Amino acid sequence: MKKSHGIITIILTLALIFVCAYQALVGFGAGGSSASQIKQGLDLAGGVSITYEVVGEEEPSAEDMADTKKKLEQRVQTYSTEAIVYQEGSRRFSIEIPGVTDADAILADLGRPGSLYFIAETDSKGEANYAIQLVQAEAASEGAVGYEFVLLKTIEELEADGSVVLYGTDVADAQAGSIQTNIGSEFAVSLTLTKEGAEKFAVATAKAAGKESIGIYYDGSFVSVPQVNAAITDGVAQITGMSGYEEAEALASTIRIGGLSLELEEVYNKVVGAQLGGEALEKSIFAGAVGLLIIIVFMIAVYYLPGLCAALALLLYVPFIVVLLHGFDMTLTLPGVAGIILSIGMAVDANVIIFARIREELATGKTVKSSVKIGFNKAFSAILDGNVTTLIAALVLMIMGSGVVKGFAQTLILGIVLSMFTSLVVSRLLVNALYALGLKSEKLYGVGKEPKTFDYIGRGKLFFAGSGVVILAGIIMMFVNMGSIGGAFNYGLEFKGGTSTSIIFNEGMTLEEVNADLVPLIQDITGDGNIQPQVVDGSKEVIVKTRTLSQEERSELTDALVAAYSVNPELVTSETISSTISNETRKETIIAVLVAVVCMLIYIRFRFSDIRFGVSSVAALIHDVLVVLAFYAFTRITVGNTFIACVLTIVGYSINATIVIFDRIRENMDNAKRKIDLKEIVNSSIAQTLSRSIFTSLTTFVMVVCLYIFGVTSIREFALPLMVGIVCGAYSSVCLAGSMWYYLRNKFVPKVEEEE
Repeated sequence: MKKSHGIITIILTLALIFVCAYQALVGFGAGGSSASQIKQGLDLAGGVSITYEVVGEEEPSAEDMADTKKKLEQRVQTYSTEAIVYQEGSRRFSIEIPGVTDADAILADLGRPGSLYFIAETDSKGEANYAIQLVQAEAASEGAVGYEFVLLKTIEELEADGSVVLYGTDVADAQAGSIQTNIGSEFAVSLTLTKEGAEKFAVATAKAAGKESIGIYYDGSFVSVPQVNAAITDGVAQITGMSGYEEAEALASTIRIGGLSLELEEVYNKVVGAQLGGEALEKSIFAGAVGLLIIIVFMIAVYYLPGLCAALALLLYVPFIVVLLHGFDMTLTLPGVAGIILSIGMAVDANVIIFARIREELATGKTVKSSVKIGFNKAFSAILDGNVTTLIAALVLMIMGSGVVKGFAQTLILGIVLSMFTSLVVSRLLVNALYALGLKSEKLYGVGKEPKTFDYIGRGKLFFAGSGVVILAGIIMMFVNMGSIGGAFNYGLEFKGGTSTSIIFNEGMTLEEVNADLVPLIQDITGDGNIQPQVVDGSKEVIVKTRTLSQEERSELTDALVAAYSVNPELVTSETISSTISNETRKETIIAVLVAVVCMLIYIRFRFSDIRFGVSSVAALIHDVLVVLAFYAFTRITVGNTFIACVLTIVGYSINATIVIFDRIRENMDNAKRKIDLKEIVNSSIAQTLSRSIFTSLTTFVMVVCLYIFGVTSIREFALPLMVGIVCGAYSSVCLAGSMWYYLRNKFVPKVEEEE
């Protein structure tokens, strides 16, 4: 790079940092800053809460309630992946959607769930009933003629004469997509009917084929009136004529929610405040800023000039990810913060790998220019493999997961891609630019020293035994917990449900006042710190979710509220609520993680040509998760939404740390010019990457420690086990993974070596 090019590179980089930082913090134009416009989850900013009740006097079955809850979750997560649904009592559902404040708009879109009908133009006798008529719409836009379909009979009349050929419950699924036709592809909605629905639809479409339509009627109006072209006998149908994917997805979503097992009507809605409050977000941001400053100082102090380049790359990374979070319209929650923390750690990790490589090359006597080039090139495979394996896991979790899992995966994917760009592109350009400006002394880059080799393989059995003792103790503690607290872990409201108490105070309260005064009062009664308060905007109501309270505890709580706040006891109401993380969500998460592990194994097998590397990586990953579970069992920290984020963060961190060491083992094996001594190669490979393992773990640990020190209680409950996971991940990658591979390699010798 020429000197002039180096000057331009530095100026452009600094300008880009300034532009991104300005947009993130202040914003160009009237739109405001990106940071202020990022959608925040219920835990950080609150949202809309809507309560529905089952229509009719008959008590719904548990199966119908569970099916309705699942389908409601699928529907409302189109507004936000962080939306939650929980059952309230035996007949009600409460929906909480973060990032929105217009309940009327949500209600207009949702309509009356479970009220979907398929109506034919002719009745069961084949006589025209003129139930569906095309008329000019009253609400046509000015200067245009609009038309709409209307019913000329009541639904009851149409059911009586056989015009209602299907109900929403006859539809098993509805999905938007594209199909191939004679003139190309077009957007459509694909319907999959139940067995009974398929039989009824076959009869109805046989009568209507080529001459009539079957209208889809939902919540008082037709959402689609497609022409029937042919008899449909296989239970699968397509509705074509969509103008785009958005229209197709809107119709599919309407059909899904209209096909609920139970018909629901809205009881009330309210705008609720954040569960954690603005203080939690402010403290998280402050903790992140302190952690980032410490990391920047650390990188410069350890890696000199390249460390300065890494610091500048990080200064670009942070505002850039804020801008992208807003640009991609993502919802940020506490688990999302976890994904960002992990990606920052991986951004530092990539730079550490590169700079360590540069120092190794300088130690061999190469020039600074040559060492920089070779260092970046040699580090590329380790960075690529480590990030791609984590990216694979994140993609699978985003596609197959739901709720908090999907939100975590989205932010992690964004962070991984951006961290690779800043480390492989921005850092490289800056290092070359500074070199072009005349900063060429080896002292500015640091010369590596020959690492001391430790016999990790020889002490492998000792490491395995130590880990086994910890894991076994954790399993024993889980059984102890089952007898003492009724579960292996201290499950929070998200996993086992609880009691929701609505309190109407004489005066409005802020969330800060609630946390300072009301929460301690409730803790004294429940003896449990897992309390989730929410302030209802524009009212004097506060909703508090706790563990399940007995009737005596509910009465005690009411008496305490009357004594402390002089509230009207009749305005204190309680309902039993279900878990927000359903059994289906748990199963989906487990399946998604298993699929992600299989995909990572396939990738590692492809890249390393040795499945033993993949098996060892997954074994180390499982070890880390089990140790963290043991920590949860012993400390009885609440297992809630943050638990899933914590475990997923550890999975991503663990696999990345292990891959870096395996990449060095592979390289050293390829470079060996004499008969391979596996034990020596593994030990030396671990020694060569030890500084990376320590420094990366340290920088990520610092970020999480700052969250623990400055964060609120719920954030600390997330940060503490995450710190354990980071330490455990470093330990397993250094002390266990290499030994696992070594033993597997000796146990299952490749055929090529057997022949030799």
